[in-house]
Amino acid sequence: MAKVLDSHFLALTAIVTVFYQFIFFVVTALLKFDKVTDFAGSTNFIILAVLTFVVKASWNFRQVVLTLLVVIWGLRLGLFLLMRIMQWGEDRRFDEMRANLGKLAVFWIFQAVWVWTVSLPVTVVNASDRNPSFQAADIIGWIMWSIGFSLEATADQQKLAFKSSPGSRGKWCDVGVWKYTRHPNYFGEIFLWWGIFISSIPVLVGAEWLVVLGPVFLTLLLLFVSGIPLLEASADKKFGSVDDYRLYKKVTSPLIPLPPAVYGKLPLWFKKIFLFEFPIYSKNLSQESLMVKPIKKE
Repeated sequence: MAKVLDSHFLALTAIVTVFYQFIFFVVTALLKFDKVTDFAGSTNFIILAVLTFVVKASWNFRQVVLTLLVVIWGLRLGLFLLMRIMQWGEDRRFDEMRANLGKLAVFWIFQAVWVWTVSLPVTVVNASDRNPSFQAADIIGWIMWSIGFSLEATADQQKLAFKSSPGSRGKWCDVGVWKYTRHPNYFGEIFLWWGIFISSIPVLVGAEWLVVLGPVFLTLLLLFVSGIPLLEASADKKFGSVDDYRLYKKVTSPLIPLPPAVYGKLPLWFKKIFLFEFPIYSKNLSQESLMVKPIKKE
């Protein structure tokens, strides 16, 4: 079993990830310093991609491209999140964890699992001896990554600029790409990692197809655990009594970018089934308030 794991760098990447995250856990626990949490996660992706690429030393073009895509994404996101937390101060996610070592440990364990699992497509491609000719999946995957990366970076910059503006205090971000989805950064991240998986398909055989767990895990995480539900609950708590916010929520897709004029006219059942408008995103708001009622003509 160890030989099988090592042949795909699964054991190697697991050990490196646990060790790397453990270092930052110790720093956070001892110094109560949580400003490097997201940076630790993003840079861990870079380490795994570069490490597997160098250890295998096949140097084929597909491996170069996928490794470079992960490095670009990780550097951009890691530096952005580090700059943002330094500007805003403490990470509120840790308000209840700083004095609770158990909860803090669970968070870091979960982050290690996230990094290792989502990195699976790149890990297996970099570990593979196969180098098939380029296929449509390669191009499609790279295009998806480009779209997702551009959307995520744009969304992050627009929201940072919005929140840094004195006139936006006490308001929710609804500018730029945020007009078309309530979480454009999450859509971009999900889309780019599915792109990385699709571009890995030409290499995959047999059980290696299980690397699809990477983008699946990320998607479920953002949809149901630490992504959209937390932010929706926070926004509802702050702005749920504001009519304009409730209107924004009615006509703005939670994830997939769509024109408000289109999304707002869709029936609620359609939004729930096909567009991820799950009830958990509005559990503090009545479902009727999310339905756009037609205006009666006199």
